[in-house]
Amino acid sequence: MTNTPWRPVATAYRRALISQANPKMLLLTVIPFVLSVVLWAVLLAFGFQPLLDYVQTLFQDNDWFKTSSGMLGSFGMSALKTMIVPLIAMLLLLPLMILTAIVFMGVAAMPPITRHVAARHFSTLEAKHGGSFVASIAINVSSAVLFLVVWILTLPLYVFPPLAVLVQVVLWGWLTSRVMVYDALEDYASAEELKELRRRHRPQLAFIGMISGFIGALPGIVWIGGALMSVLLFPFLAAISIWLYVLIFVFTALWFQYYCMQALAELRAGQEAPLAVAPEAAPPA
Repeated sequence: MTNTPWRPVATAYRRALISQANPKMLLLTVIPFVLSVVLWAVLLAFGFQPLLDYVQTLFQDNDWFKTSSGMLGSFGMSALKTMIVPLIAMLLLLPLMILTAIVFMGVAAMPPITRHVAARHFSTLEAKHGGSFVASIAINVSSAVLFLVVWILTLPLYVFPPLAVLVQVVLWGWLTSRVMVYDALEDYASAEELKELRRRHRPQLAFIGMISGFIGALPGIVWIGGALMSVLLFPFLAAISIWLYVLIFVFTALWFQYYCMQALAELRAGQEAPLAVAPEAAPPA
């Protein structure tokens, strides 16, 4: 295989896949999963029925049942009209589940992932601490707010599932790329290096984000599809989806971490190479 700008993407993918099977990395899924399940068990126990009632009232007051029935009928999905209220409720909850998984991942899993990758392959790489915890929180919060707004605005696209899945993939890819690139480099890259790496590797980072987005969309599809068959399965499917989200986040974080650390090492090697060449001696007078 020739050495192309895309080869490091495949190398980072292979390393992430191997590290994902490491018992330490698998254990990282436990704490975010437990925290998310406890949080959502409480929220669903006290908030799911009021949410259903609110959506039901909203549809009745605005005569949206007639509109939604007509839209579903035009796409040959009239059988779903009785499920429209729980479906909308689930679609409103889904981005919140994703974001809580990201928050718990950032707190509990990203620091050990950074240490794991650095110790295995980049032990000589100097940590310049160009990022900060405050900046990381700001990026996470601003990204989460924009993600939620766009998600809600695109809910009508679910009358055409393929387009809705595409939108979910794009959103997930943008979110993971924006958040995880910074988290992967905040301890090791300087502020200038972080900016330069984003500029140089924008296509590759976007590609990793999009592939991760496609993988990350699968738990939501499974959850909503299964819940449509039986609303009683909703809590169990939610728990399974949360675990899948956390597992996928660990793999995605490892993929970004390996790629970004390798890119940083190569950037510094390129900067130091000219310095390693001794200048020619001046000719004698």
